[in-house]
Amino acid sequence: MAAYTRDKMGQQEVYTFLGKHKAKWFTSKEIANRLTSSLGSVTTCLKKLRDSSSVNFKYPNKQGQGKNFYIYKFRE
Repeated sequence: MAAYTRDKMGQQEVYTFLGKHKAKWFTSKEIANRLTSSLGSVTTCLKKLRDSSSVNFKYPNKQGQGKNFYIYKFRE
């Protein structure tokens, strides 16, 4: 029997993850690592969640980070 591999990440998985950790801000990379999913899939989900105002996000303005660097948190 072939091993199961994750090839699609759903917005609900990302939203649920953030909901379980309501007090903390996460980068998309941290979320991808915690959910063992690809960074691209998580980033796509986060963009959709941003567009629907389902999550809080901000630009932390840290020196040395790219201009598209955001951190995310569950919106209550």
